[in-house]
Amino acid sequence: MTITSPHLGSSEAWTDAKLLFALEEVVEKELNRHLKVTKDWMPHEYVPWSDGRNFPGFFEDGEPWDPAQSKVTDIGRIALVVNLLTEDNLPSYHHEIASLFGRDGAWGTWVHRWTAEEGRHGIVMRDYLLASRAVDPDKLEQFRMAHMSEGFESDNRHSMLHSVAYVAFQELATRISHRNTGHQSGDPVCDRMLARIATDENLHMVFYRNLLGAAFQLAPDLTMQAVRDVVVNFRMPGHGMPGFERAAAQMAIGGVYNIRIHHDDVIQPVLRFLKVLDIDGLGPEGLKAQEELGLYMGGLDSEAKKFDEKLAARLARKAARQNP
Repeated sequence: MTITSPHLGSSEAWTDAKLLFALEEVVEKELNRHLKVTKDWMPHEYVPWSDGRNFPGFFEDGEPWDPAQSKVTDIGRIALVVNLLTEDNLPSYHHEIASLFGRDGAWGTWVHRWTAEEGRHGIVMRDYLLASRAVDPDKLEQFRMAHMSEGFESDNRHSMLHSVAYVAFQELATRISHRNTGHQSGDPVCDRMLARIATDENLHMVFYRNLLGAAFQLAPDLTMQAVRDVVVNFRMPGHGMPGFERAAAQMAIGGVYNIRIHHDDVIQPVLRFLKVLDIDGLGPEGLKAQEELGLYMGGLDSEAKKFDEKLAARLARKAARQNP
């Protein structure tokens, strides 16, 4: 795949401001496409309100929370909290992308539209968790306060290209995490809610993935370097929340999100769709980044194979204990 562009210049010629201007027309096109295919939905329609009842506090009939009150599985409960706390930091995410992409023109329209759509996710998830008594409401609020009080700073805030590359992968990762959480939740109502959220996340991924493809047309060397940096250093946005490392380990074992899923269902699909490892005509820095990206993906697959083996052995031991 050979990329040529009438706009192509040296790497030094492309500043964030110039790239934002050059990609404005693409953003407008993708925004219009997004608005045609997306469907508005009502968060309250996905919440089992009839299951709700008062918690202790101002209400004399308040009933303390107990894990047995919910049909949600243990791994489902862990993943739901992680996913919701991630969504809760939306104000910080909005600040990040509004600062990078701006609030005017097609970029600004997208920033605000994306924020509004993402806002539904936190609303419906919290309402579901409280109405269905899936989690301890006191701990959930304590976690929210701690996480949001820390705020969020993206690893890629220094560069517009890095930020576009990151969200192309991160939106897909979030979609996969929500979808797998629903599958593992043990509650069809939860599964249906998270499927609706995952649909939004997939459309957001398509927007950013197509934008990333356009960036390759404009500045292939710089974009390749950005993709390499993002893939090699990728972290989910919720990495700073309380207890994230332990929760992430449990989610990995539980099949919600792990290194195999990350390789097969998140990184590879984006790279394959954009044919990133097949792009030719790159300069020295772009070619170096492409080669390093290919080597990293090979190493990531090897690590995923080791994880698969360990997980299979763990599951075999568990099965043996249950069926002596």
